[in-house]
Amino acid sequence: MANLQLTAVKKRFGNTQTIHGVDLQVQRGEFVVFVGPSGCGKSTLLRMIAGLETVSAGQVHIGGRDVTGLPPSQRQVAMVFQSYALYPHMTAEQNLSFGMRMRGVPRQEVQQKVARASAVLQLEPYLKRKPGELSGGQCQRVAIGRALVQDPDVFLFDEPLSNLDAELRVKMRTEIADLHRRLDATMIYVTHDQTEAMTLADRIVVLRNGRIEQVGAPMALYTNPANQFVAGFIGSPKMNFLTARLVSQSAGMVTLQVGAAKLDVPVREPLTAEQDEMTLGLRPEHLLIDSTGPLLGQVRAVEQLGSISFVYLQVAGQDVCVQTQALPLPRIGDEIRMSFDTADAYLFDAEGLTVSPQKTEKVGEAA
Repeated sequence: MANLQLTAVKKRFGNTQTIHGVDLQVQRGEFVVFVGPSGCGKSTLLRMIAGLETVSAGQVHIGGRDVTGLPPSQRQVAMVFQSYALYPHMTAEQNLSFGMRMRGVPRQEVQQKVARASAVLQLEPYLKRKPGELSGGQCQRVAIGRALVQDPDVFLFDEPLSNLDAELRVKMRTEIADLHRRLDATMIYVTHDQTEAMTLADRIVVLRNGRIEQVGAPMALYTNPANQFVAGFIGSPKMNFLTARLVSQSAGMVTLQVGAAKLDVPVREPLTAEQDEMTLGLRPEHLLIDSTGPLLGQVRAVEQLGSISFVYLQVAGQDVCVQTQALPLPRIGDEIRMSFDTADAYLFDAEGLTVSPQKTEKVGEAA
């Protein structure tokens, strides 16, 4: 396994630039996830690492070797695609060995590598079956095995679970995480699903419009997002955002007005007079249904999921979600009040930058 370094990497398609000078270092054995909305450039960036897209400017180094101009076959990377891309007329065993056979790898070595990959991925019972006789998860394991037998320096995954149903996605996430632990492999994984990113990554790279917004460990991004975009993207359900007006400030605190409510929220440093329009961020799990709370909202919908429920409200004309375990639940049309710990509140300026104090990660907190 090897480290990976991107230096000022750019990508242009004609006159349109889609990747804008990305700098990133991935350590040997690290599991890094590229995440962001559709069109943010995450798959393009992955394909440039693989050599499937040319680099318009900048450099790609793998294991200290400049591979910027090298074809995919000389980069020592293996890629698992969204589609399984298996040969339908071949058995799983033949799909696993096909690339090696085409390169003239000795038969005994081919058999050893197929046997090892099959054991790691628990594919032994399915080796004689063709893709049409396999489930989606089994096909995806064959696709991963095909990458595994190449002994690559870096594994690349391009949304490999998006074609699977919800239950199978959870199972395959666990299998990929387990595979990474056993191989201690360098892996780059692309997804638009922040739940996959949070559960798999050592570090997450949040992308928007071809630029890196923030890089960090999952809980670091959840607890201390650099800006409103990251705050809204990391965490499920997503953070609530309420338009607020700055009323006054003193000694590290500001008083905000949200509808009829006045709220005291801590800030990192004094705000300027121009920062009178702010955005207050409150995660659904940090809001409490509280008859004495300052925020008043009208219930629009209630989702009961067993151990938890989600209550959707309108607060000062803005949508808010509350995650709760409290019973009995309010009914549609009810007016309820909510409170929150000011230490859990986030504040963003007009440019979307976080102006809240740095927060301490809470042990056991989930996104």
